Amino acid sequence: MSVQREGSLEAPTRQPLDWRNPDFYDGAKLYAELERVFGHCHGCRRCLSLCDSFPTLFDLADNSETLEVDGVAKKDYWKVVDQCYLCDLCYMSKCPYVPPHEWNIDFPQLMLRAKAARFKEHGARTRDKLLASTDLVGTVAGIPGISVLVNAASRSGPLRKALEKVAGIHAGARLPCYQSRPLRRRLAGPRGLDPAVAVAGVRSRGKVALFATCYANRNEPGLGEDLVAVLEHNGIPVTVPQQERCCGMPRLELGDLESVARAKEQNIPQLARLVDDGWDILALVPSCVLLFKQQLPLLFAGDEQVKKVAAAFFDPFEYLLARHKEGKLKIEFVQSLGKVAYHVACHQRAQNIGRKTRDLLSLVPQTEVTVIERCSGHDGTYGVKLETFDKAMKIGRPVVERIEQARPDHYGSDCPIAGHHLANGLGDGSTPAHPVSLLRAAYGI
Repeated sequence: MSVQREGSLEAPTRQPLDWRNPDFYDGAKLYAELERVFGHCHGCRRCLSLCDSFPTLFDLADNSETLEVDGVAKKDYWKVVDQCYLCDLCYMSKCPYVPPHEWNIDFPQLMLRAKAARFKEHGARTRDKLLASTDLVGTVAGIPGISVLVNAASRSGPLRKALEKVAGIHAGARLPCYQSRPLRRRLAGPRGLDPAVAVAGVRSRGKVALFATCYANRNEPGLGEDLVAVLEHNGIPVTVPQQERCCGMPRLELGDLESVARAKEQNIPQLARLVDDGWDILALVPSCVLLFKQQLPLLFAGDEQVKKVAAAFFDPFEYLLARHKEGKLKIEFVQSLGKVAYHVACHQRAQNIGRKTRDLLSLVPQTEVTVIERCSGHDGTYGVKLETFDKAMKIGRPVVERIEQARPDHYGSDCPIAGHHLANGLGDGSTPAHPVSLLRAAYGI
C-alpha cells in the first residue's frame, strides 16, 4: 500500500499537456501512469465523496486478490475513466499531491489523457459524437418548424422510450428545448455602443463581448438577453464575435483533442481581435469559461493568442463584482429576491474565483442566499446517458435535499443545465431561476 506523506506547502501548479507527443498515447506508458496514480489514490481516499471514479477504483482494489491496485486487471481501469467527467474538483479542492509535490498527481488531466488515447485508437459511439456535436444539433433542431417537433418529441414519453432503446439516452433525463431564433440573431445589429462608456477599471475595461455558447444561443437565449440587459443597465456596451462555434468542451470530455484544436483555431482569432480592441469577454456557461481560461492554455501552452484571450475571459458574476469593487456597478435594486438556494457549479468552483454570485446577489435588500457547494451530477452528457443517468441523479440527490430543506423562493445554478437537472430531481414541476435572471428581476428591468 502507498505510504501517505504530507502534501506540498507550495502553491499548486499545473503542467501543460504534451498531447502532440506520441508518448502521450503510448498504451504501456499510459497504463503505467494509471497504476502509479491509482495506487496513491487508493492509499489516500480523500476524494471518496466526489464523483463515482473514486468509489469505483477503491472497490476494484478492495475486491482484488492482493487488495491493492496491482491486483486490478488493466482493462478494468477504464471503469474508473468512464466515471470521470473532468469536473477538476479533485485537483482543485481535495488532492494534497498535486504538482509541485513529488508525486505529481493531476487526476483529471490523466483521465483526459486516457480518454484521448482511447478516442485516438477507437473513436467514440455515434451517440456520444452526436451529443458532442452541439453546433450541428443546434442548427438542425433550431430550424423553424423542426424545433417544434424536436421539443414536442423530447416531452413525449413513448418517443423518449424509443430514443432510450435506439440511442441510449435515458427517458427520464431532462433534454433542453431548442429555439428557432437564437441569441446571436437576437443581439445582431447596432446596440447603441458608446465608446466613451469604456472607462478602464482595476480588472475590467468596461465593455463586453459576449461569447454566446451553444447552450445560450440555441437552448435558452433568454438568459443571454437577461445578461445583456444587466450589463447595459450598468452602462456596459455589449457586442458579440462576428463568428462563433462551440468552445470545444463537449469534445474535450470525449477525448477528441483534434476537434478541440479546430474549434480553437476558429474562435481564438475572433476573440483575440476583440481583446485587442478593448473588449472583455464573458460567457454564461461555466464550462465554456473554464475551457478558455484554463484548459486551452494547458493544451496550447505556447500560443500567445490563447493566453491573451484567457486573461480577458470572465465569469459574469466575477466581472460584475469587479465592477462593483471599482465603484462602477449600480446597486439600486427595486425588487427583493427573498430566499435563494444557490448551487455553485463545479466548473465555476474550478475557476477558483470564490463565491462571486453569492456576494453579488446578497447586495439585493431582503435577500438571503443559501450556498450549496456540491456536484449536481449532470456534468455535460453524463446526466443524460442511459448507463450513467441513475448515478447522476444519485450524485445530485444531496443538493436536491438541501434545496428542499431551504424552502426557497428561488433556486438555481450558474450552470443552467445543472439547474434543470436539479429540477428533475425535485420532481415538483418547479423551474430553476438562473442567477443572472434573478439579478435582472432585482433591478426591475
